Amino acid sequence: MKFPRKTAIPRRVGEKSPIRHVIYVIKENRTYDQVFGDMPEGNGDPSLTLFGEEITPNHHALAREFVLLDNFYAEAEVSADGHNWSMGAYATDYVEKTWPSQYSKRRKTYDYEGQSPIAAPSAGYIWDSCKRADVSYRSYGEWVETGATPNDPGKARVPALEGHIDPDYRGWDLEYSDLDRIKRFLSELARFEKEGEMPRFQIVRIGNDHTQATRPGALAPRSYVAQNDLALGMLVEGLSKSKFWASTAIFVIEDDAQNGPDHVDAHRTVALAISPYIKKKSVDSTMYSTTSMLRTMELILGLPPMSQYDAAATPMFNSFTSEADLASYSARPSRVSLTETNPPNAPGAQRSMEMNFEEADEAPDIEFNEIIWKAIKGKDSIMPAPIRTAFVRALPD
Repeated sequence: MKFPRKTAIPRRVGEKSPIRHVIYVIKENRTYDQVFGDMPEGNGDPSLTLFGEEITPNHHALAREFVLLDNFYAEAEVSADGHNWSMGAYATDYVEKTWPSQYSKRRKTYDYEGQSPIAAPSAGYIWDSCKRADVSYRSYGEWVETGATPNDPGKARVPALEGHIDPDYRGWDLEYSDLDRIKRFLSELARFEKEGEMPRFQIVRIGNDHTQATRPGALAPRSYVAQNDLALGMLVEGLSKSKFWASTAIFVIEDDAQNGPDHVDAHRTVALAISPYIKKKSVDSTMYSTTSMLRTMELILGLPPMSQYDAAATPMFNSFTSEADLASYSARPSRVSLTETNPPNAPGAQRSMEMNFEEADEAPDIEFNEIIWKAIKGKDSIMPAPIRTAFVRALPD
């Protein structure tokens, strides 16, 4: 595989990059086709699209204005291992052997996001790498114990994040708006601008694209995803109009694809790379994965790999160039209601009422996906079975 000679991504740890600040946005549970299947520029199947451009105008605009990644895969199966892969480039033997029992309700404890040290890989997570390398870092909602109410501060779940979280940024809580989360992040950004510096590595969790399926009275799936889309647009607009934009890269990923419909593979997922150093208006069909994104961020920040998986992963060289285009981004307004709620007779309403949304992915994935499918496509529509390819072939040189 050939890579460009000139790119903003260093070839080796320790080499300089014009990118100094990295924002890592983590979202929840969408496949590529569910969101980008309607984009003719990429390898999509519009018949599988649930949250197309009408619902996600910012995702689509960002993919078109920056780079469309149509061959990107989540390593994980569910959120339990997904957040470990996304933060540590690895899910330990403990995580991989126990999450099936937890997800099948034979085990009650969800301890995969900092609740128990037994789940942590030996090298720790990316914030541990930052700490060892003296790279400033901050987490907004990831590995954070959410307060009982929005007025109660969050708490770091692991020692390495103590003093490195925003306690007023609300973590996992589907009743709390992603728009309010990003308003809080932007207030922090304004503070950093006044101070003249911001942490070099920041994690921002906006997970309301998970939805609560068709639980009566909860936001409808379209509104949840549209809210999440606008929140992402607001984040990118704020950063692109800040003094830090010339040295910033934003990486967006889903922790897992939740076994949803996709004509290539149920692991193929939504991912975005946004920066002045992106090859603008391009399509990058290089085969990338969660660990590719982690490896790219590590190279920018001067961090060594955390596992054999990010060490061997293909960095996202082909998405970047060495020349900066400092044009800012303007968030696209929502085209659908952000406040539509599910009626009592929505498809799967009763089962949605019985599902647990206190933690990510407590609901059974196939049934959960099918309810969302019928809510969008119609109650009599049939969701295609997930595709799990044994081998995914990289495109030829």
